[in-house]
Order: sequence, then structure tokens, then C-alpha cells
Amino acid sequence: MGRNVNIPNFPKRIISLVPSQTELLFDLGIGARVIGITKFCIHPKIWHISKIRIGGTKQLNIEKINELNPDLIIGNKEENNKSQVTNLMKKHPVWMSDISNLEDSFSMINSIGAITNSANNSAAIVSNIRQEFSKLTPLNSSKKVLYLIWKNPYIAAGKKTFINNMILACGLINCVLNTRYPQLTNKEIKQLNPEIIFLSSEPYPFKEKHIIELQELLPNTLIILVNGELFSWYGSRLLLAPAYFLKLLSKI
Repeated sequence: MGRNVNIPNFPKRIISLVPSQTELLFDLGIGARVIGITKFCIHPKIWHISKIRIGGTKQLNIEKINELNPDLIIGNKEENNKSQVTNLMKKHPVWMSDISNLEDSFSMINSIGAITNSANNSAAIVSNIRQEFSKLTPLNSSKKVLYLIWKNPYIAAGKKTFINNMILACGLINCVLNTRYPQLTNKEIKQLNPEIIFLSSEPYPFKEKHIIELQELLPNTLIILVNGELFSWYGSRLLLAPAYFLKLLSKI
């Protein structure tokens, strides 16, 4: 966000505003220092059950956060609301990530490791993720894919998104490159004529019935339900992504 963040000491009272970064904090081994997470922070399950929840990623409970008096808040430029983040900055150190590709993820993981005095663990996580991605063999014959994240209206993941970077890592071509998250009508989807449609499990929970609806629109298109976490979570869950992508590509 073009600003410096002053964190004079290693933080002992951390609040995470983003699910993928919450899971990273767990995997860095600093669980006792994390005092608040969002209601969407479902991994690890034990934290989802036991940690104090401070609202949703875009609807934070500012009053509760202030009561918890964190010495570090970790958020993300895309996933959190700018006005709420600006409000929190007036009282607390707030560190924000801005991620659109795998290298950005590595930078974030290492930075959070440095900030939380767990640099050795963060370096190991990055090294392991790199190793897993080295095993990913992209599809030889590039095919056009449309990745949908929402319905009513349909919204797709387009250019400069982390999802797009994962699509490219699979050797696929994104149909949508003119904007980041365009809304699409049925007519526009038909005009795009994707060879493959990925229906994400989040943020909209696409189901089998939605495959049937879109198949009527595009009878010759391969439509697959995909795990949205493994396409969009940019923390330590990336360790699981390459193996999942290889399994997914075997269906194409």
C-alpha cells in the first residue's frame, strides 16, 4: 500500500484478517500469539473453533478488534475493506499483503516469517512449495478456460489475479484478460466459448446443478467443479496445490 509499518518488537498479540494467512500463522508455529481471526478462517479447524472471531474479511468488527488490543494486524489489499483497514491503522500496526502471483506469495510468507520471528519456518515452507511446484507438469495443448467464482451475476477471475497465475501454471489459457473480476451475462459466456469451465467451491459454493445449467448454454464445454482454496489461497496451503492440479489436469 506504499507505506511503512513500524513494528518495534516481535508481536505477541496478532490478529489475522485473511483465511490463507491465518493458516500460514498456524504452520509457522506461532499459535499462542494469534488472538483473533475471521469467521472465514476455517483452517486449521481447531482455531476455527477456539479462536476469537472478529467478523468477516470485508465486515470486520472494529470495536472487538480494538478491545483485543493487538500489537499486529495482518491483512490483504484485495480481501479486506480499505476504509476499515485505514480505521484500524490509526490505533494498531497493520501489515498488508498484495498478491497476484506465486512469487508475491513467497515474498509474503518470508515477510511474515521475519515479522513474527519465525524466518526459519517460513523459509522451509517456501522451499517446500517451490519443490512441489517443480513437480507440476503443465498441460501440453493449451486450452481456454473460464474460472467462475460467483453466480447471479456470474463473476470470473481475470487478469492480474492469483487465480489467473495458477491457471497459467497449469498450462491453460484464461478466457478473460480484460479486467480482474468481470461480471458476465449468459450471452457473454457463450461468446467467450471456453473449452473448459472451472466452477469454484468458493466464494460461491457451486454444485452439480450449476454444471447442468451451464451445460445447456455450452453443450460442448467441459465443466468441472474445482477446489477454490487450492486456486486462491496463497499461504502454506500452496503445498497441496500442485498435486491437486496434476489430478485435475488428468481429467482434461
